[in-house]
Amino acid sequence: MTTINPYLTFEGNCEEAFNFYKNVFKKEFQYIGKFGEMPTAEGQTPLSPEQKDKIMHVSLPIHGDSILMGSDSIDGNCGNYIKGTNITLSINSTDKEDADRLYDILSVNGIQSMKMTQTFWGAYFGMLTDQFGINWMINVDNNTPE
Repeated sequence: MTTINPYLTFEGNCEEAFNFYKNVFKKEFQYIGKFGEMPTAEGQTPLSPEQKDKIMHVSLPIHGDSILMGSDSIDGNCGNYIKGTNITLSINSTDKEDADRLYDILSVNGIQSMKMTQTFWGAYFGMLTDQFGINWMINVDNNTPE
């Protein structure tokens, strides 16, 4: 099964916004992680203490398979942040082949910002902007059967 969920990008106040949404929907976070928890790649500029405290990823289950997700944009890591257009569609696929197929088709005449790859958090993941300017994330969870 493939699901699509909204992914919101914030300019430093993701945690505040998601605490608000948590109260609105009366739900608990499925996951919340900060940039300071990420491994530092060789040659990468170290993050400032303020950047380390920003949200890398948060997920808030709303109902059934519907999940509201988000992160903060630090140093343009989430594209060009423009308030009001700061939403990405996140596809959660059940297998790598389907994820690759979706990524390949959606990226035709678009911009591949992160090719499909195995990530440090265990998921198979990629990001792109399609030819119509819509941002997409494609994910296969590490606990999803292939």
